[in-house]
Amino acid sequence: MEPHPYGLLSLAPPVIAIVLAILTRRLVTSMLIGIFVGALLTQSGNPIWALSDFWEVHLWKPLVDPTRLRMFSFTLLMGALIGVISRSGGMRGLIDIVTPWARSRRSGQLLVWLMGMVIFFDDYANCLLLGNTMRPITDKLKISREKLAYIVDSTSAPVAGLAIVSTWVAVEIEYIRSGLLNINGQFDAQAVNLFIQTIPYRFYMWAALLLVPLIAILGRDFGSMLVAERERWSSDQVNSRHPAVNSLDSIAKSSAWYNAVLPIVITVLLVVYFIYHTGRSGAGPNASINEILSHAQSSVALQYGAFGGLMLAILLARTQKLLSHDEVLGAAAAGARLVAPAILILWCAASMSLMTGNKSIDGKSSQSFEFQNHRLYTGDYLKSVLVAPVAVGQADSESNSSAPDTNSQGSSQSGVATGQLQARFPLQLLPTIVFLVSCVVAFATGTSWGTMGILMPIVIPMTYALVATATSDQILQHPILLGTVGSVLAGAIFGDHCSPISDTTVLSSQSSACDHIAHVKTQMPYSLSLAAINILLGTLPLGLGVSLWLLLVLQMIAIVLMLLLLGRPVESN
Repeated sequence: MEPHPYGLLSLAPPVIAIVLAILTRRLVTSMLIGIFVGALLTQSGNPIWALSDFWEVHLWKPLVDPTRLRMFSFTLLMGALIGVISRSGGMRGLIDIVTPWARSRRSGQLLVWLMGMVIFFDDYANCLLLGNTMRPITDKLKISREKLAYIVDSTSAPVAGLAIVSTWVAVEIEYIRSGLLNINGQFDAQAVNLFIQTIPYRFYMWAALLLVPLIAILGRDFGSMLVAERERWSSDQVNSRHPAVNSLDSIAKSSAWYNAVLPIVITVLLVVYFIYHTGRSGAGPNASINEILSHAQSSVALQYGAFGGLMLAILLARTQKLLSHDEVLGAAAAGARLVAPAILILWCAASMSLMTGNKSIDGKSSQSFEFQNHRLYTGDYLKSVLVAPVAVGQADSESNSSAPDTNSQGSSQSGVATGQLQARFPLQLLPTIVFLVSCVVAFATGTSWGTMGILMPIVIPMTYALVATATSDQILQHPILLGTVGSVLAGAIFGDHCSPISDTTVLSSQSSACDHIAHVKTQMPYSLSLAAINILLGTLPLGLGVSLWLLLVLQMIAIVLMLLLLGRPVESN
């Protein structure tokens, strides 16, 4: 086997990016520095050549990739759509319809949760719209600002991260695609299929969404949240230290509910139609659903779906004279600005993933480390550290002596390398290890997107090599692979959910007019409890072969028991 050209140094760019992001809280700058360090490595330390490669190879080429440009376009179009339906008052009109349902603390909390589920298409819009519009209702019902901020935060990133149509879906699919591109073979077309298959494996997200209504129904809280709720229940005055913010200016105007619902519905329908149409065209008339999803051009579907929704939102606003021409442009620009920073993060993360990968945009690799003048092969190095080759005779003996199942640790690989590989640690622990790493990185950096961008391109090819079986289809449906990819996404949401420097955490506290540190302090016990359930009744038993659906049921039971044992009613002392 040819020695790795960079060895341990291949880890330098992502490690430097993570460390600098933790120290400086500036993710984009940190990732750019990491990319430049990688360029120095591939150019033998020559700063002039490194600077040229930094822009021409590592930044420019990922930027002009057609698929990635469509993903950027979709994100901006969704931001513009959010801006128009918010400024035209459609979202406020929808909320005005349901507010009479809130007659008690229980129904008030459930209403906020339900509206958070409705605003599934963007976490920023969820935070800004939900906190500002529901705050008068929760204040009237004596629900603490801390509880409101918690519900807003729990129905922002978790909902957007799971939704099939949202500003997140393009990012998640793109990161999965980047990881698949780091596997030898043409697997990038499987990104949408893999994304959908991992949805039930994202245990933390489902638990976060389930905990909120259970708290409301059972009427129990624990930890710092119980203290905050009891203080609010016993007081007639709201303890608020921060003024509310409303960047989308949606509160001052209210219009018909369908001005918000129809554009979102059209967006969803168009995305589904174009996914089916492009997938059917590529897979053939008799293709199965999985084959259609595998051949679908998701970037095209997302782009035109968001464009159609935006056009309908503009048409509704203009024909009803809700907004002038200039106001429409201003609202669309304001919404696009909300997601513009995410575009920059996505660009840098894509550049980092390509640099640490083993693929060249210009062609396919025909020999080992062929593109080492601009690629670091980080995933290949990690695989060499974490896995060891197994002698053919030994592998055959092991395979003959064990019954075939989907959880076998060593098997022949298709498209990764010749021979067989075996993990240097129990493979059953991989989903748990990846979840913990993703949690730490996301919490420390405050960004789930950056965490996905750093980890996904490395985790997918490494896991693929460890669980490789006879055919690629079997590999991409392997429970440990699906669980590990889901762990990256779930761990990223955990960090984004409770990190004090996370944008959604900050927006949740601001829009709810809640003290930011109080929000972090009251939310943390819930987040940590769910993370523990995620591991004990999720990733660990999943690695041991326990049924996914059984684990989801057990997690639900565990959350209920946790509230019954640890929680106390707010109204009693």
